Amino acid sequence: MTPMNGFLQICIEIGMVILLASFVLTVWRLLKGPTLPDRIVALDLFGLLAVAFIALYSLWDSKPVFLDAAIALALVAFFGTVAYARFVEQRGRDLGPDRGGPAHDRD
Repeated sequence: MTPMNGFLQICIEIGMVILLASFVLTVWRLLKGPTLPDRIVALDLFGLLAVAFIALYSLWDSKPVFLDAAIALALVAFFGTVAYARFVEQRGRDLGPDRGGPAHDRD
């Protein structure tokens, strides 16, 4: 093992520990989020952290095949976030301004 490989392995392991702490904080926000948009952002961040963890694991294990899974997960997470955002937008439009939805000026 060359010194660069040892340094790279240490950096990857430190990155995994940081990602693990981020996972814990994201799950806390997902469960305790005061509003639905907070939970949607936490869910999106959870997907992003999972992609980052898979990429680091791919480097750590020297198997680039896992990067395909990370790309697929990134696409699914993105489309899920878009779907949740559209749901929240439609829900606000259905409620109207007098029932907690957004107030729109109509001229």
